[in-house]
Amino acid sequence: MVMARHWYSSSPVVDGHPLLDEPGFWPAYLADLAEGFEPEAFGSDAGDADAMLDRLHDPSAWPMFTVPLAGGFAIVVHFNSGEEFTTTDYFLTHPDWSQDLVLASDDQDRIGPGLCWPELAALVEAPPGAEGVTDSHARLLLLLPVLGDAAVPDEAVTAVVQALIAQGAPESSETLARHLLQGHPMWGAEDWWFDDDEQSWLCEGEHSPRKVPLGDHLRPQQRAALEACLTPR
Repeated sequence: MVMARHWYSSSPVVDGHPLLDEPGFWPAYLADLAEGFEPEAFGSDAGDADAMLDRLHDPSAWPMFTVPLAGGFAIVVHFNSGEEFTTTDYFLTHPDWSQDLVLASDDQDRIGPGLCWPELAALVEAPPGAEGVTDSHARLLLLLPVLGDAAVPDEAVTAVVQALIAQGAPESSETLARHLLQGHPMWGAEDWWFDDDEQSWLCEGEHSPRKVPLGDHLRPQQRAALEACLTPR
């Protein structure tokens, strides 16, 4: 069962943002998606990747990353490490909400995918003056585990290749990029469609929280702001 985000306040949460610039971060962070690829495919040393994986899974220090979005929204990435295993939870948040939305979680209940490609593409650029993860390449890679879209266009491959190269991967990263876009192994890539009446993307995936319109419980003004946030500009 996904741990509610307010419970994290009494947990050993630490700021994970400094880890983004550490050697071995991306092969460690994307290890589940990159199964079958060595850390060298990311331009990293295997020893650095192993050491980073230990830090991400440290039971005494749970890294948290905040991806700021337009309109005051944010996607918060929480690592949750117990004695036996580590899970990663992805929450869509807003300061006016009484309850955060779970976009994805790789815990035993498996929740995902939480984003389709048009939505993720709309979130790559950070709003002006935002704090948190603002580099567009890092934002894309950080949110890749939430993605699960069976119809990603060629532009998605190009964007992921550019992000990988910007983070130190070799120029020949297309094979890795295509593999990463196949979706998290716990839920894979699913079919999505846009519901004009609800003005929301919907997903057929068995484990997806997007079978219903995102934020359908919100007040109309909040719902409209959320729709604007996830709409390509």
